[in-house]
Amino acid sequence: MDGAAIDGAVVSLAGMLEARDRRVARQQALFARHRLPVLSVTLVVPGPVKVTETSRFVMETATGELERLFRRTGWPVEAHLPVNEPTGLEALYAVDTEARVLKWAAAALEDDHPLGRLWDLDVLCPMQGGLSRSALGLAPRRCLVCGEPAHACARSRRHPLDELLAAIEERVNAFRTR
Repeated sequence: MDGAAIDGAVVSLAGMLEARDRRVARQQALFARHRLPVLSVTLVVPGPVKVTETSRFVMETATGELERLFRRTGWPVEAHLPVNEPTGLEALYAVDTEARVLKWAAAALEDDHPLGRLWDLDVLCPMQGGLSRSALGLAPRRCLVCGEPAHACARSRRHPLDELLAAIEERVNAFRTR
């Protein structure tokens, strides 16, 4: 699908649920084929429009950082599957390393990179399933707006959409102009 054709498309909740099911199917296919941990990359994009010029930039930055990580560590990437759908930009990597080590590295990118808070880097182990930050003793992700635990703000819908989108744009613009 042409990327420009999906920019700005409004996505329904049903569409997002279907996209999640497709992502799980792709993850399972990678597990079956490679029998390796899978790094699933999605973006934090609140609201009904998931693909924009900003989200493309954020994903390009994430994949660039991951490629640098894989080169620096020497971890072989047995498969890389980018996904470009109206429901959002995604990527899956089958990585030949230990799942917990991969999760630590992914969490460090999320925590330390200026755009890392906009990335959702999940590590799935063929034996254990998803590895959570809490299972590794890591702090929960923080809200983009107020810094409180993100899950609490998201569940309560504490911040209006325009405030969340403004916080994302501010973060991206600061990174671009640094």
